[in-house]
Amino acid sequence: MANALSALELELRALQLWELERPSVQRLSSQMPFCMDTLSFSAWLQWVFIPGMGILIERRERMPACQVAPMAEETLRHLGRRQQGLLAVLAQIDQLALKLV
Repeated sequence: MANALSALELELRALQLWELERPSVQRLSSQMPFCMDTLSFSAWLQWVFIPGMGILIERRERMPACQVAPMAEETLRHLGRRQQGLLAVLAQIDQLALKLV
């Protein structure tokens, strides 16, 4: 899973979706799924999903059964074919998470 999260970061960087400035605590504290009211989906991946999954790995805790790839497919549609690598990594993460539940 750690390798897949690293691959996710690389894909976000390659697509120039990696942000340099951390969002405010208020924006990160959204109660909406994917922080959809305060962050872009790619920002949620960077600032919430990757660190959160990293903590679970570090603590050797159970992974949530997540389905992140479908949300990415919908929200990143504007990237066209460029989103394929990112979708593949997220599908891999979804599959790994299901196995580790």
